[in-house]
Amino acid sequence: MKELIIIVLILYTIVGCKRSEDTQIRLTSPDSKIELSFFLTSKKQAAYLIKYNNDVLIDSSLLGIDFKNKLPLKDNFIIKKIDTTSFNDTWKMVWGEDHEIINQYKELKVYLEETTHLHRKVTLVFKLYNDGVGFRYEFPDQNHLKKVTITDENTEFNLTGDHTVWWTPGDWDIYEYTYNTTVFSEINALEHYEPGTHLGQTYVPENAVNTPVTMKTQSGIYLSFHEADLTNYAGMTLKVDTLALQMKSELVGNKTGSKVIQQTPFHTPWRTIQIAEKPGNLVESKMILNLNEPNVIGALPYFEPTKYMGIWWDMHIGTGNWDYSGKNHAANTQYTKEMIDFASANNIGGILVEGWNIGWEQWWDKKQKSVDFDFVTPYPDYDLKKVVQYGKSKGVSLMMHHETSADVERYEKQLDTAFSLMNDLGIHMVKTGYVGTIIPEGEYHHGQWMVNHYQKVLEQGVKNKVVINAHEPIKATGKRRTYPVAISREGVRGQEYNAWSDDGGNPPEHLTIVPFTRMLGGPVDYTPGIFNTTLKPFKENNQINTTLAHQLALYVVLYSPVQMVPDLIPHYKDHPAFQFIRDVGVDWKQSKVLHAEIGDYITMAREEKNTGNWFIGSITDEHQRDLKLPLQFLDAHKKYKAKIYADTPDSHFSKNPEAYLIREQEVDATTILDLHLAPGGGCALTISLVTPTNF
Repeated sequence: MKELIIIVLILYTIVGCKRSEDTQIRLTSPDSKIELSFFLTSKKQAAYLIKYNNDVLIDSSLLGIDFKNKLPLKDNFIIKKIDTTSFNDTWKMVWGEDHEIINQYKELKVYLEETTHLHRKVTLVFKLYNDGVGFRYEFPDQNHLKKVTITDENTEFNLTGDHTVWWTPGDWDIYEYTYNTTVFSEINALEHYEPGTHLGQTYVPENAVNTPVTMKTQSGIYLSFHEADLTNYAGMTLKVDTLALQMKSELVGNKTGSKVIQQTPFHTPWRTIQIAEKPGNLVESKMILNLNEPNVIGALPYFEPTKYMGIWWDMHIGTGNWDYSGKNHAANTQYTKEMIDFASANNIGGILVEGWNIGWEQWWDKKQKSVDFDFVTPYPDYDLKKVVQYGKSKGVSLMMHHETSADVERYEKQLDTAFSLMNDLGIHMVKTGYVGTIIPEGEYHHGQWMVNHYQKVLEQGVKNKVVINAHEPIKATGKRRTYPVAISREGVRGQEYNAWSDDGGNPPEHLTIVPFTRMLGGPVDYTPGIFNTTLKPFKENNQINTTLAHQLALYVVLYSPVQMVPDLIPHYKDHPAFQFIRDVGVDWKQSKVLHAEIGDYITMAREEKNTGNWFIGSITDEHQRDLKLPLQFLDAHKKYKAKIYADTPDSHFSKNPEAYLIREQEVDATTILDLHLAPGGGCALTISLVTPTNF
């Protein structure tokens, strides 16, 4: 059902008036819990305020833009016109966490014009959902505002308390940090910024945080600040004023000092505030997706969500090399065929091969300004065509790999040729990588220039029927709705840090925070499923700080339509717990959060599309937990078989990480299961309909 109502009002403001009840424009969410007030201050500055259940959640916050060599656009406004609209529709995802998405909101458009001689215009657009607010600036074509260079976007978010915050530094190049948990007044991004501790370039110029940044108020309301539909614009960090309890948009720039170059008409990305009474509601929210434009591609007959193996973990634990000159070049034809055979026999539809193409000898050397990667020429021991053909004969598709070492200029020169090769060979997936310092010099990973590059890659994928799994990416902002070829991305401190970082790897709480922060933007390619969690004998000084059952549960807790099965074949072969990875789905009809507290634990249930099977994953931080799991979401008239992969009473992420047990029982919608999660532990469940042959 689609509902569209347009009301046009003309308002005249009184010169010099202060904010008062009769000068405010109010709009409520469809359920009336969220109330937005827009008003002009006594200086005729645009401002907004947000209430939730009649309590002020975002206090009076100013809006404005600074330009290079032009007067700022921030005050002396009059309101020329207001439009309000209500909308209610349902759309279907090509792939995703839920098959059907409800898109219901109320919209307010405020048309502003300066009273000064330039009479410049800007429209502020607000959309109120039951789960939050999105707003953006829209600049129409106009005589006194044509080509512009934005130096600052002064969007304020004034908080009403010293909230608990889960945050990472506002790095202009990477998102690969563990999360800090502090009150807002104790955020210190510069203290937690350590240049040189990451493989790639990093840059944190001030006390700012990256988005999504999530908070909990003293009254128990959850907030998350992010952006949606980041297109032809700079990524936004949020500058923190710990004394004023204020955040202000701080766009990623470049070394010339410019942040955004645009030509009117244009609009900014949506600035988003998700609001929830329970942390699980943040995860279930589809507001970020809904703020993006509808699908412009249609169906993707050349892509099916899949699990994939890879020649990847070898290089991180030291059993293989990326470069051909190394003692053990892993990306060779024989090893790839062995991987394909194992994948084919175990319901795994894809294979990733890193280190297949010439140029890897210097890619890791930070002194190298350029790496001569060739994206069509394989090393002598890797027969690309033979690998593709062999994979197809076994029902396993190749995921191509393009590591650019951040020499983006070189990559763009080869984009058409590289993607045409994939099209010719019938390769429909690619993992891209951008480790290092961006070339051209002076640009950062999250600036406008790179945002536009990532868009070029998506468009090249559409042209050549290739889906994109981007690493070292720009943040996920819901563009997968418009371009479903954007299947997944990294943008998080991933599994590989456990293998080679010298700071103890990712702590047990890490992945109890990620679903409520990074994952609110979209799918994450984290690479779960390591069975040899001690990493012995390969990495004596490293380990993975989870139990084996926790690793299984991540296939449900962390969402991606491509889920890696990253460990070495010997660690999976003949292992009883590997059955869960064989069985677990990757494309879902619906998803539900059953338990959650950010940084402590999360239990996620997902129903597989087309089968009716449910999969559940539950994980905890360093503390053990005993949870009750009601199964009332199951069909009340059916019986099911539950296969449970659990921690043992003595499992422990560091002392006994690989201990597990498997049990089965019949369940129905009235069943309440007891889950025991060890320190750093988890539990994974397969729930399938009972038939005469499966129980």
